[in-house]
Amino acid sequence: MSEAASPRVVIVGAGPAGIRAAATLVDAGLHPVVIDEGHRAGGQIYRRPPAGFVRTQKQLYGSEAAKARALHVLFDQLAEKGRLTHCALSSVIAVHEGRLQLLGEGGVQVIGYDRLILATGASDRVAPVRGWQSAGVYSLGAAQIALKAQGVALGRRIVLMGSGPLLTLVGAQLVKAGADVAAVLDTSSWHQQAQGFRGLAGRPVVALRGLVLRARLGRLYHAGVALDSIEADETGVTALRWRDARGRERLTPCDMIGMGWHLRAEAHLADLAGCAFSYDEQWRQWLPKTDEMGRAGNGVYLAGDGVRLLGADGAEIAGRLAAAACLADLGRPAPSVSADLRKLARLERFARGLACAFLWPAEMVRALPDDAIVCRCENVTAGAVREGADFGSGEANRVKSLSRVGMGRCQGRYCQLAAVELVAAQTGCAPGAVGRFRGQAPVRPAPIGAFLRES
Repeated sequence: MSEAASPRVVIVGAGPAGIRAAATLVDAGLHPVVIDEGHRAGGQIYRRPPAGFVRTQKQLYGSEAAKARALHVLFDQLAEKGRLTHCALSSVIAVHEGRLQLLGEGGVQVIGYDRLILATGASDRVAPVRGWQSAGVYSLGAAQIALKAQGVALGRRIVLMGSGPLLTLVGAQLVKAGADVAAVLDTSSWHQQAQGFRGLAGRPVVALRGLVLRARLGRLYHAGVALDSIEADETGVTALRWRDARGRERLTPCDMIGMGWHLRAEAHLADLAGCAFSYDEQWRQWLPKTDEMGRAGNGVYLAGDGVRLLGADGAEIAGRLAAAACLADLGRPAPSVSADLRKLARLERFARGLACAFLWPAEMVRALPDDAIVCRCENVTAGAVREGADFGSGEANRVKSLSRVGMGRCQGRYCQLAAVELVAAQTGCAPGAVGRFRGQAPVRPAPIGAFLRES
């Protein structure tokens, strides 16, 4: 059967972007295949707990409970009616020439596609702090997932550090759940946060919710801090050394630290699919290039935080737009997108305001001592990265080859941005000129046995 009659459209990711893309395609008469690593659809932001979980949706999702419930019901109904194919507990580990390698419980399976929509979302953007390789240091996202999916806090006495909305949100959620949060430390100053106010004013209700959450933290919240080091013994984290906005040294005992500076786009599959990238100076990271609808070329479409860091509302809109672009390119009737494009532009202004208010701590990273660990997977120090920059002419992949930074199981998800800052500082160039690590398959760790069971 020809592509025009029965094209195979595969969607990777069943978060807000993937769900809306799937629903749009179903409404147009297509039967998409949706691949997701979770047991049930919802993504990270609307992650669903196991059956029998006692916390309510209101407790899990707060003011977003109605949106989460609507997306869950929509996807479940489409799947139950057989209008889409849901490949749950499955991870795409490679993309090549119109085919996906899919790692599932039965091993590795190869799936072909005519059109591919990548709605892979984002993960925590973390910055190395001396001692962050110690047991008991997690990302903010990990702390939030443990709370949502298992109803537990990851420590008895918790310190959160970083910058961005997620820092405040996770802090407020942990406090509300009864966890012992000792401090919430924001590296962005009050003055810097005020710089982004103009952009944040574009969504006053959302900005007000953030202020309400911030108020709930009270004296636990400190802005404009400097992070010195994480102290630990053989059992794990014991304390965090930091300086407040006045430069006074502080020592906060704790046994768990959550860290994160907003988000980084999860774009490894986009890289393997041949998408072009450009360095975004405001977000301080490499992002895939698309048109306003999410077209990335070669039958690939991108939606959600994997291309634009606009949050759950923006992801829903981007999912609809990517599906509409896919339908138009297939010569099929597509829904009107003018209203969604206007909404997306407003969300973009808001997101840029966030990027201005809550900065990536470039100077803190560049000032790391040589013995500080940058790459936790390979135990690579800042000194080794600087030495690699001297011998590698300041190019990201040469430095990677010389120092092994980014060669571990995370493939640079947690260390690449910091490594680029160190190389840029060492060679006197801009981070964008350093380049980015080339993506490699498999994008996730995969057991050898899975390939032996390949079908």
